[in-house]
Amino acid sequence: MARITVVGGTGLIGRKVMARLRAAGHDARAASPSTGVDLVTGAGLDDALAGSSVVIDVSKPRTYDPDAVWRHFDLATRTLADAEARAGVIHHVALSAVGTERDPQPIPFYRAKAHGETILRDSGVPFSIVRATQFFEFGAQIGAQASTGGTDAARVADAEVQPIAGDDVAAVLAGLVDEPPSGGAAEIAGPEVMPLAVFVSRCLSATGDDRTVVADPRALYFGAVIDRDELLPGEDAWISPTRLGDWLE
Repeated sequence: MARITVVGGTGLIGRKVMARLRAAGHDARAASPSTGVDLVTGAGLDDALAGSSVVIDVSKPRTYDPDAVWRHFDLATRTLADAEARAGVIHHVALSAVGTERDPQPIPFYRAKAHGETILRDSGVPFSIVRATQFFEFGAQIGAQASTGGTDAARVADAEVQPIAGDDVAAVLAGLVDEPPSGGAAEIAGPEVMPLAVFVSRCLSATGDDRTVVADPRALYFGAVIDRDELLPGEDAWISPTRLGDWLE
């Protein structure tokens, strides 16, 4: 079976991808700061990629500061692509976000992701890009970061979402190692469309946090005011099987 390096393989999605790859018999290794790999400087990267034919990149910066995020996806994508070329990697699978390609893109994190996608496309490394909607696992985190507006309620953007289970994302990414590079991007999403406020409220409630969650057109989503349909996928998105209610149980 193929040797595969999962960049960000010790994180939320990375651990799930690693488990699926190993269950399928692949020689999978994780590359992350905790394993001695620095994507920005390239430290440890050549050793991590040695012998790998496929790289799955699920890495992300530790902060959502716009300047830091841009720097990460600019430098990290260039450094990784150069290392892949040296290692002879034949398929780079990148996890991205639904909405990154929209122009103009108001969300700083998404603009930086789009910049990284452009670098990857121009790198010469064969690639496939998977753009996912919001993970179920991040619903409570969005609520925890929401502004209160001086009240006890969490205020989130007045937007619709179609969230997806992290396990379903991992299944798609792991499945691509046996496929040829697409040279393009595909969207994946969960089976249900709902207001962001409903999604966040249900996730918070499952953790014992019963705060009211309010949809506010002026509330920021990761630093930007967004349109109601900004976070929804297109009609051709692959729809995953797991429903939010089943996942919460």
